[in-house]
Formats: sequence, C-alpha cells, structure tokens
Amino acid sequence: MKVKVLCRNPDDYVRETTRDIQRVPRNYDRTLHPFEVPREYTRALNATKMERLFAKPFVASLGGHRDGVSCLAKHAKSLSTVLSGACDGEVKVWNLSRRECLRTIPAHEGFVRAICSRFCGTSFFTVGDDKTVKQWRMEAPGYRVREEPLNTILGKAVYTGIDHHQSEGTFATCGQTVDIWDEQRTSPIRSFSWGVDSFSCVRYNPVETELLASCASDRSIVLYDMRESTPLKKVIMKLRSNTLCWNPMEAYNFTCSNEDYNLYTYDMRYLETPVTVHMDHVSAVLDVDYSPTGKEFVSASFDRTIRIFPKDKGHSREVYHTKRMQHVICVRWSADNKYVLSGSDEMNIRVWKANASEKLGVLTSREKAAVQYNQKLKAKFKNHPKVRRIAHHRHLPRDIFKQKRELRDMKEARRRKEQNVHKHSKPGSVPIVTEKEKHVVTVVE
Repeated sequence: MKVKVLCRNPDDYVRETTRDIQRVPRNYDRTLHPFEVPREYTRALNATKMERLFAKPFVASLGGHRDGVSCLAKHAKSLSTVLSGACDGEVKVWNLSRRECLRTIPAHEGFVRAICSRFCGTSFFTVGDDKTVKQWRMEAPGYRVREEPLNTILGKAVYTGIDHHQSEGTFATCGQTVDIWDEQRTSPIRSFSWGVDSFSCVRYNPVETELLASCASDRSIVLYDMRESTPLKKVIMKLRSNTLCWNPMEAYNFTCSNEDYNLYTYDMRYLETPVTVHMDHVSAVLDVDYSPTGKEFVSASFDRTIRIFPKDKGHSREVYHTKRMQHVICVRWSADNKYVLSGSDEMNIRVWKANASEKLGVLTSREKAAVQYNQKLKAKFKNHPKVRRIAHHRHLPRDIFKQKRELRDMKEARRRKEQNVHKHSKPGSVPIVTEKEKHVVTVVE
C-alpha cells in the first residue's frame, strides 16, 4: 500500500541566519501569471523614469589653467593620469583620482596645439606655436631640479597636430606637411604633401598601425600608408573637417568632425559615401574621440555642448551642458569606459560620467542584478511611446533649442523644395541625391 505524503526540505525556505533575505518560492508557469506583460511594462516605465531622475552626469571640475584649454591627452598606461595643454603655452599633468594637478610645465610660447603620450607611457610629446616639438619625462623631476625637455626639435613651420605610433619609436606631426619622425633623429624620415596649404589633425590607426589619416585645409581627409612614399587617397567634402578619430575595434572605420555641424563615419575602403551621418549639434564640431569598446564616441562643439553618439545611429543618445561651460575645444573618453573629459574656453577641465545615471563606487550583487534586470526591461519596451518619450527627452538651453528648431525648419524647407523640383521636372532629368551623398564632393586617388 502506497501512502502519499507532503515532503518539504527546510533548506528551501528556512534562512540560515536572521540577517539573510527571506526565501520566496517562485513558480514560472506562464498560465499562472496572466498579467506578466502589463506588470513588466509598469516596471520598465518606472525604471526609465528613475534613470532620468538619477541622471547626474557631472563629476568634477579641474581648475588651474590661466587660459583656455586647447588639447587633452590620455596616459598610455595609467587610468588616473591626464595631460592638458592651454592657449598660454602651459602643460599640466593631472591625477584624476585625487582631482589635483601634479605638475605645471611652461612648455611653449603661444598655444599648445597638441599633446600625445608615448606608447610605453614614460614620456610625452607637445607641439606649439613656437615651431617646436618637445619631448618631456612623464615623471616629475627631483626637488629644486629645473624642468627641461628630453628632446627639442625646431621646425620650419608651426605644427598643429601630433600622434605617436602604437608600438614603435616613431611619431607623426602635421603642419604645412605630414611628417613621420624617428625619436632618435632631428629631421623627418618621410614627408607627405598633396598640394595642401596646411593640415589640422593627424591620427595613427590603432589596429592597422601603419595607416594614418589627416584633415587638411582644402576640405579633404587624406589617408596614408607609412610603407608607401605617396598618400593613398583623399575624400573632399563640402566643408572643412576639424579632427578625426579611428574606431579602436574596427580597423577601417573612422569618424570626422566637420564645420557643417555634423559628424561623418567613413569606411576607408569606400569613401564615396559615409557610412553614417551624425546630426544634432547646432554649431561647428571641434573634436571627437571613441570609447575603448568602439561602440560609441563623444563629440565637442562650438555650441557649448558635449554629445555622445552610438557609432551606427544618426542622433545622439546624450547631451551634456552647464551654464558656465563655454566653447568646448577638446574631449577625451577615458580608457576604462566610465568617464568623459572635456576642455573648454573658460579654463576648466570637466569630468563627466559616460552613463549619466550610473552609480559610482562598488555595487552589491543585488544592485548589479537590479541594474541588469532594469536594462533588459527598458530594452524590451523601448519602442512603446511613453517609454521612448521619457528615455529620449533631454533639457536643452534656450539658445540651443531655438537654433535646433531653426535648423529643422531650414532642412524641412530644403526637402520640400527638392520634392517640388522633382515633381515638376521631366522624369529622370533631376537625379535623386541621398543625404549621405550630399556632403561628399569627390574622391581622389
């Protein structure tokens, strides 16, 4: 004879100590939870509201410069060390964890145009308006020891940009020409020019380390291979590009910041049309830098804002601004993917969170699980009207809001004009030009 009895294991519901969390039995059978989706939608809506409520991106302001901050550079090996150059020729070395200036170096006469760190992190290079390239020790000199550069190279023209190779003792500068230098020599080992007056920016590819790209004053972006004696090819745009940055995870992709308020992501193999046009700024974009993951990048603009864009989206997911921040000249994304650094005209370096609502510090396992659960819910219901409206809304200063509305009206008027021209023209006589094709003039090889 079989007797059925109820068998309960106390380990399933009894706490080991009074400090433990109460164990709750859960049944995941869908038929027993007919209101699961409405309940999850409410949770997603609340999670989106709480995210916007706790969005406080500003972390710190580093003051000490006596003129506008003209350039920023990250240390190649240290997360907490940042280099900055100002318009009065001073270079400062900062410790981000202590939020203090470690050293101040009177590096150049006039603007400090660019800074870069050596790949091993033992020294850094600066270029300025005094037509010199200087190499400095990363470590501070001893007590009462005068600050002297390790090496000084005097050039024939002003250098406007510099970047160091990822693994070798060579670096590239730009000015009237793009020059490749060996650290042991005082003259360039190779020079590139393509009938251009001047260059504003030069960057090494972090993946294919023999490739370079530069922005020129004739509205072109020029690509180079260090193993070749001549440039590879260039793309000429409607307006001039200020800076560019390579994607650290996709070897052939780079993004450039342009004077026409947009950013353009290109694949260097197909320069005829950009992969994506990123639009949201209302003034010239002055600098751009990628995150270490290669999924997003941050841009600095003359309109006094910083915007964070996904690499494959046309509009920004975040915009940062303050009342005191003036024209943002330079911007960098930290190597740990958590912070964004910006340097602006009013002599301050500001530290922002890359994710505005992220909690700083150590998270418990329960907090991590709650964050992951909320992210999944927001991703599941992101296309619902209420969730989308709350997640996308950003407060903008009045001037920027008005300028954005004016630009939208102008763009809409141009679109209506094009539609009317097509409507009243002979079929096939007026070609249809896409938004991506409008901004590229030609590609020269």
